[in-house]
Amino acid sequence: MSFIQSMYLRTLILVTASSCLIGVSSYVEAQDPDEIDMVGELVARLNLDNYKATIKGLTQFGDRRQGTDRNLAAVDWIEEQLQSYGCKTERLYYEYNPAPRRSSGGGSRRAPLGPVIESGEFRMGPGGSRQRGITRRTGVVNDPELQSNERLRELNSQPSTSGSREQVYCTKVGTTRPDEMYILGAHMDGHGWGEAANDNGSGTALVMELARVLNMPDVETERTIRFALWNNEETGLNGARAYVEQRAELQGWEDPVGSGQYPEPNWVAMIQHDMMMWDHGMPREDGSYNPNQRPEADVNIEFQSTAKYADRAMRLAFFFRDANEKYATDYPGAVGNHMTNTDSTPFMDLVPAISLRENERGMHTGAGWNPTWHQPIDVFDTFSDDDFRLGLNAAQTTLGAIGQLTGVALKK
Repeated sequence: MSFIQSMYLRTLILVTASSCLIGVSSYVEAQDPDEIDMVGELVARLNLDNYKATIKGLTQFGDRRQGTDRNLAAVDWIEEQLQSYGCKTERLYYEYNPAPRRSSGGGSRRAPLGPVIESGEFRMGPGGSRQRGITRRTGVVNDPELQSNERLRELNSQPSTSGSREQVYCTKVGTTRPDEMYILGAHMDGHGWGEAANDNGSGTALVMELARVLNMPDVETERTIRFALWNNEETGLNGARAYVEQRAELQGWEDPVGSGQYPEPNWVAMIQHDMMMWDHGMPREDGSYNPNQRPEADVNIEFQSTAKYADRAMRLAFFFRDANEKYATDYPGAVGNHMTNTDSTPFMDLVPAISLRENERGMHTGAGWNPTWHQPIDVFDTFSDDDFRLGLNAAQTTLGAIGQLTGVALKK
């Protein structure tokens, strides 16, 4: 590439980024330096020890598989924590009764490895962004004997049953624009006979930590924020879908009229957090993995290019990247355009929606870059402080962005 070509490309990137940020004016108004400092002060209230402790608290319930007593106990515990932060909680109830699976009649033999992997993502090939490298088969461990820890085998032994489901959320009401709401979400259920520490204790703890900080007595926001901990993500995003089905049409209704109270404020945007900690690179040729975090580890911020609100979601994603550059202490942010297979999907054609995570969903996670995904080794002790710190940096990124977008202020 010539010098002139290089300068042209650099200019094009800067112009594109600037145009994205200009588009964010529909989300956030200009803030003076004092308000920006308030956001920084708020982000500084996040810390690694609290984040780790919240993840550890979630792991006491094993993999929190939906349709089990341990899942419901985890919902109760999450609600108790949110209430202790001063955040008003509510529960959403729905039914989960999946159709019985058809027997293939062909025994346990699996189909040959094809161009589509189990997550629904396309495998690398001509036209892809990475045509060389190692892919690793992914799947869900359902054999308890693959869990070497006897305590976890016993804790996770109750099977899932169909029927009624519950999930909890809490709300911080805006002071001047209570009818406008940002939704911060993560799914609290998992499976795989481990502790679901990363998938998705790491995202659940992130949202809970944001709820803790944003509900401190001296914190106010102009706009409303909802902290949602979805259930049934692992079965097909059922908890998030139930929320959309039950509450989308309630947006903006004042109840009672003239009260200034909005049970379901108008959705401004939805931000999902799903698997925040493991960024160790691709598997080796022999199937083993690098136990150390890769030097290029980053916070992935994704939108879906085929969504109805893709343009606005892209601008929001770049806004979050800029917040990462300002407020994250250790890891950079990277924007991708293929958000999929997470709880922001049911929202993406109704409102701008993005997802934060440890890897690109399709090109990394789907290709087997995370050997803890749905596996018995997804336990707290698998992860190092570097891994936990990557999740903390995602929390810093979201809090930095949301603090600006909702007009945060600290009462003197």
